[in-house]
Amino acid sequence: MVAKALGVTALGVWAALPVSAAGFSIFEQGTKAMGMAGAFTAQADDPSLLFHNVGGLGFVEKRQISGGFTWIHGLEAEFDGADPYPGEGYSAEQKALSEFPPHLYYVQPINSTWKFGFGVMTPFGLTTEWKNPDRFAGRFLSTKAALTAIDLQPTLGWQVNPSFSIGFGPIARVSTVELNRNVGSINPFTQRFTDVGRLKLEGDFSEGFGFAAGVLHKATDRFSWGLSYRSKIKVEYDGDARLTQVATGNAQFDALLRTRLPYGVDLPVETEIEFPDEASLGLAFGITPNLLVETDFNYTGWSSFSDVPINFTGGATNSLPDSTLPQEWDDVYNYRIGLRWTQANGRQWRFGYVYDETPQPEEGMSPLLPDANRNGFTVGYGMKHLDLALMYLLFDERSRARNFPGEDQSTFFGTYNTTAILLGATVNF
Repeated sequence: MVAKALGVTALGVWAALPVSAAGFSIFEQGTKAMGMAGAFTAQADDPSLLFHNVGGLGFVEKRQISGGFTWIHGLEAEFDGADPYPGEGYSAEQKALSEFPPHLYYVQPINSTWKFGFGVMTPFGLTTEWKNPDRFAGRFLSTKAALTAIDLQPTLGWQVNPSFSIGFGPIARVSTVELNRNVGSINPFTQRFTDVGRLKLEGDFSEGFGFAAGVLHKATDRFSWGLSYRSKIKVEYDGDARLTQVATGNAQFDALLRTRLPYGVDLPVETEIEFPDEASLGLAFGITPNLLVETDFNYTGWSSFSDVPINFTGGATNSLPDSTLPQEWDDVYNYRIGLRWTQANGRQWRFGYVYDETPQPEEGMSPLLPDANRNGFTVGYGMKHLDLALMYLLFDERSRARNFPGEDQSTFFGTYNTTAILLGATVNF
């Protein structure tokens, strides 16, 4: 019975990797673009072009450096249970999310037609953490999950002619993961399911490689279009899990558990994530010399996140059972529109809206990642050396009432409600 319970626990160990918006991507990698809800592919006229569209690099005329952060803060992240488990009337909430993913960019001309750029950005990540973890009904799935991914991207841009530019650059992604959860087992003396351990899994920093490419065409003084692509990147993780015993109050049962479970030792584990590719098409229209509207269509190839292999490599006495977790995510689109108004003094007001589809099927929703479609509303303001932006992100209410075939052990039905605000700030030199 103990071995079976531990095997069920192992099934969820690496499912906690996705932990953020748009699946687990973070599109807010530049504050000027953020003010227009990310509708920036056809402008790409500040150093954050290294994320949004490297095709804009060829139009850079002078050296520029910009750096900043996006503060992501959860306003609401609540769960209301449903039958059969955890049942009607049960409720829980996450700790308030507060993260600061940074960005840093450098661009400069090499000569009149060739340009160079280097970017450091955080396109995937974030954290979910539940309050009162030892009483949370979903604690055997997750009490805390975190993913960090940092991209290093050197890039070359070529201005083919005065109105057309292309860019290309390799991406080196460095990533790590963490998961905290409880382990449970049937107490043979009481026939009740009880906590017998806390499992903490930490992955070492691992790397993967891909590329970014893009084009930008300034067709007229009033119209431009851009196309951007960022490739899939696979990261293979090595890490260790450590199981700490939780006293059950029955000394005989606790002693039995110590003979059957690998408490207090590092349990080597391996897995991999294939991060999705992303493509954007942007169209920018100059309504007047001071008023510009852009609309972007973004594609994310989340079907690459179809399953997660979990391989414990410590041998017969220092491991848990191997397994594969089904995810079955879908490729999705999001739609963005932004408005930019330039004042006589050169300062800009920016406004935007984004509708973002979730790639996650209903069967995959859990405390690890309760994802949903979302609507984002933005406002931004730009001065010579500083850009500011604010986003209000409203997730659709979403419920889970079914499982993947053969996945009864992970039943955790109910409804999730989430809202967040994002505040961006970038300093430019």
